[in-house]
Amino acid sequence: MKIEQIYTGCLAQGAYYIESAGEAAIIDPLRETAPYLERAHQDNATIKYIFETHFHADFVSGHIDLARKSGATIVYGPTAKTDFEKHEATDGEKFQIGKVTIEVLHTPGHTPESTCYLLRDEDGKPNALFSGDTLFIGDVGRPDLAQKATGLTQDDLAGWLFDSLRNKVMTLPDDVIVYPAHGAGSACGKNMSSETWDTLGNQKRTNYALRADMTKQEFITEVTTGLMAPPQYFAKNAAMNKKGYESIDVVMERGAHPLDPNAFEEVANSTGALILDVRDNDVFVEGFIPNAIFIGIDGGFAPWVGALIPDLKQEILIVAPEGREEETVMRLARVGYDNAIGYLKGGFPAWKAAGKEVDMVTSIDTAEFAKRYLAGEASKVLDVRKPGEFAGEHVDKAKSLPLDFLNLQMEEIARDQEYYLHCRTGYRSTIAASILKARGFDKLINVIGSIDDFAAAGIPLTDYVCPSTLAKEKA
Repeated sequence: MKIEQIYTGCLAQGAYYIESAGEAAIIDPLRETAPYLERAHQDNATIKYIFETHFHADFVSGHIDLARKSGATIVYGPTAKTDFEKHEATDGEKFQIGKVTIEVLHTPGHTPESTCYLLRDEDGKPNALFSGDTLFIGDVGRPDLAQKATGLTQDDLAGWLFDSLRNKVMTLPDDVIVYPAHGAGSACGKNMSSETWDTLGNQKRTNYALRADMTKQEFITEVTTGLMAPPQYFAKNAAMNKKGYESIDVVMERGAHPLDPNAFEEVANSTGALILDVRDNDVFVEGFIPNAIFIGIDGGFAPWVGALIPDLKQEILIVAPEGREEETVMRLARVGYDNAIGYLKGGFPAWKAAGKEVDMVTSIDTAEFAKRYLAGEASKVLDVRKPGEFAGEHVDKAKSLPLDFLNLQMEEIARDQEYYLHCRTGYRSTIAASILKARGFDKLINVIGSIDDFAAAGIPLTDYVCPSTLAKEKA
């Protein structure tokens, strides 16, 4: 028996490849099919089943394309209704893969169809639990994502989750290995560990949501406290996973289309496509195509795309580091942005060499910011970090303008005012600056530096408040 976790850091997502005696199963695959097909080919194995733990909201799964290419059966848990052919499993149903068995454990709560898959070895002993978004390492799945689709409240779903964990998951042996669908960085939970697997016994001891003495009401309160609003693309991705989508091969062919600077400019002007620049932020600020939006490929790329580009059908033109154009198309498709229509051949250097118009973002370091702030010249500071980061500690008199909600809140600032933007590393503030510039905000200065850097430079900050203290106050 072979179990391989295929972890994708950008989405903090774990897919799984299981092989036994020439048969394989895939759990929660990403959009691209090649990694799974190649693994099966290397093992001379046939992919028999594709198991989905639930209708994913934070990425578009590859189940439909993978089933078409491999002949495997797509399996969802009870109550899952789709517009494509699949097997709707019953609670307790067993599937044979070589010499091992996968048992269906219906665990509603995160969503009504949420299901865990229990892997039993050839002797029938429970070995591993593929827990999807029901149980994470250090956390459990948020219960607010399926409210609109079900008419249930988040408290209703949280109550279901409590019962699922106590009656299905926590009854399993302590040595069962828990393999979740996500780790730290995912918006599907709020307190996930950076570890990507653990034993169930250790989770019973350390996971706040699995406390043995916890009442259902205590669980509901703790699980629902402190949840940020989900990114706008979540519901749209969930719908794609239910209804189906265009073949990834077609998406890749359309998007990985090279355009020289003249053709790129012509297509941009004729289509109104969004120009997405995915280079490093320190390179972007030195020069970019006017009105281009920056979201760096080496940051939290896909989640930020999903949070900040409202329309999944938006046509997109790509400016990427040379050799990473196809990767960009794929990573857009992972979160449902299937309408990339080409990339700048030769990248930004080719654009510049062609004598095309170039824009810039003014950036300064911490020392220069401190000098201006202390002299009263930098009076309007925009902190684009998350609300919890801002509440914990921020520059005195700064305004919170979280990048997550920038499209909704930018009217709170004036286009004729000068603003100093900052985050923690410069990545998020560069994204914010690019979006604001494209919307007509011209007087922007991007500050490269962290709160710790600001403190060391003598910039006055609010008193530090521990995040755990904030959580208790909200509760």
